Amino acid sequence: MNDCLFWGENEYPILIKNKPNKIIKPIQFKFENENENENENENENENENENENENENKKQIKQISSGIFSTIFLFENGKAIEYLNENDSNQNLEKIQIEENIQKVTVGYRNEAILTIEGNVFAKGSDINLKNPNEFINISSLIEDKNDRIIQDIVSGLSSIYLLTSNQNAYGIGSNYWCQLGFDYETLEETEKPILMMKNVSKIFSRISSRHVFLLNSNQELFGCGWNEHAQVGLGESRKKERKIQKLTKIQSIPKGKIIDIQCGIYHSIMLIEDENTKRKLYSCGNYSYNGLGKDQNTYEFTEIKSSLFENDNNILDFSVGSAHTLILTSKGKVIGFGHNEFGQLGTGNTKNQSIPIQIELPKLRFNEDISNYHIYCGAYRSFIYYSPPSFSNLEEDLIKLFRRKEFCNISFKTKNGEIIKAHKLILKYRLNQNQNQIEKLQEIISNKSIKESNQIFEMIYSNNSKINPKLYSEIKEIINSNEKIEETMKRIYLNENENENENEKDFIIERKEKQYKFPKLILIMRSELYRGMFLSVINDTSNKVTDYSELSNKSFQIFEYWIYSNQIKDEIQITQEIIDEIQIGIDYFQLNQTNPNLFDLLINKFNNQNQN
Repeated sequence: MNDCLFWGENEYPILIKNKPNKIIKPIQFKFENENENENENENENENENENENENENKKQIKQISSGIFSTIFLFENGKAIEYLNENDSNQNLEKIQIEENIQKVTVGYRNEAILTIEGNVFAKGSDINLKNPNEFINISSLIEDKNDRIIQDIVSGLSSIYLLTSNQNAYGIGSNYWCQLGFDYETLEETEKPILMMKNVSKIFSRISSRHVFLLNSNQELFGCGWNEHAQVGLGESRKKERKIQKLTKIQSIPKGKIIDIQCGIYHSIMLIEDENTKRKLYSCGNYSYNGLGKDQNTYEFTEIKSSLFENDNNILDFSVGSAHTLILTSKGKVIGFGHNEFGQLGTGNTKNQSIPIQIELPKLRFNEDISNYHIYCGAYRSFIYYSPPSFSNLEEDLIKLFRRKEFCNISFKTKNGEIIKAHKLILKYRLNQNQNQIEKLQEIISNKSIKESNQIFEMIYSNNSKINPKLYSEIKEIINSNEKIEETMKRIYLNENENENENEKDFIIERKEKQYKFPKLILIMRSELYRGMFLSVINDTSNKVTDYSELSNKSFQIFEYWIYSNQIKDEIQITQEIIDEIQIGIDYFQLNQTNPNLFDLLINKFNNQNQN
């Protein structure tokens, strides 16, 4: 059984059969095949039911995205299923047919987008492809700049999709009727190709029902554009009558602190800020008539939502905004909501709108895991709370991502049709046992292969995954160290980084107190993609120097250093409570608790094992 509760609209599409169109109190969500199996096997014992976990639809939920007419569930195994609003209610559930593993899904009003591990984006919908709206197309491949086609994040608005590339550039595709792409509507009505909106972007914020968008740059400056009839762009009272903000405009009145998230409703926006004391606060702007602000007055710029329900409950762990309702999850396990409630989407047991925050009573959840692994999600007119454990980084996936970062490649191979395929010499140097003859043999193999086969060969070299193409794997098995784990390759690179003689494989110098540490630039770029915040300054630091580690002791730094390459802790290192406390501070400082807590888990396990012995 998936650990998920559901309430709200149950009609477009039907998510739970034989239930009302409006579910006004949270109930356990089950996928269609789970309901059928339960009816057929009510008397079967629990051991037999455990085998059903092999069913793809019963994998652990990683993410939910729910729009007006469709809802997508993404699972930890990289697969997704979709509930559609179809006339035949018996055929409204289908698997999304994407060959690549999926890392994020997003749904708007008439659009859906899928972001894969490889950095490709597949989208469908009448806003994207009017001729074949039900067909997924690779919209990232339509970006004119071929070096800017690796996507790291996607966001859907009502009728637009936004892409954030690995080069920190923001693109938009779809409708521009409300100037939500940052251009005058008379100049650009809509586009079927992504167009560049802004450079140097760290985050994009929009939402299912939103006709406006916010872009945050690396300097924490916020820009917005789109529909502003209800002051939802937050530009202040002087611009409240501007129906459309035609160009990306800097938001001047931003609360002090770090912007964690912004979510947009139809008529309002809500911002989550973390202050200097790490206390999280919510701010809203827009029209209160639709109950989405959490207060009883219009606000033309972001002002704080005050409520003792979450102010006195330690901290805000998660929040989500639907079309006009909001749900908040606190670190003490309270769920708080306010806003539009016509479909029961607040879960209060009635359909009465709620202008100020109120606590929602949930059924007792059957699992006793850390509350930080729970997630709140608001669809357009429905709501979910679900359990999703943290995903630990897989070094093989990291390397595959790195292979696709062509801008950092420094060695070329030619296929049988004359196409050029590039790779990273530093990685090949170690995967091919630091043998130049092996690189020459690899070129000989590639020269007889198509571009598709060549890509598969390199992905197998980078991942040791022979399942990609066992026949091709047999051809390269002799030239690579196929018995060596990827972790061992990474550690060899780590231990030999000072032997780097190739000027193209530049090192980063990390200065700590009076000592300098060298890291191959390529590896830090790869790891920073997953540990954002830890090496954020590395990517844009032209001096190749990083000083963020000044607060850590030498021993704690060495633990960080080794973990970057292996996701492991050296066996000979003795873990003390002081080290645990210090690295916990480091994890918080670098926001690793939001991306990958694996290091701290490893420390605790090793510490406990030491004490037991």
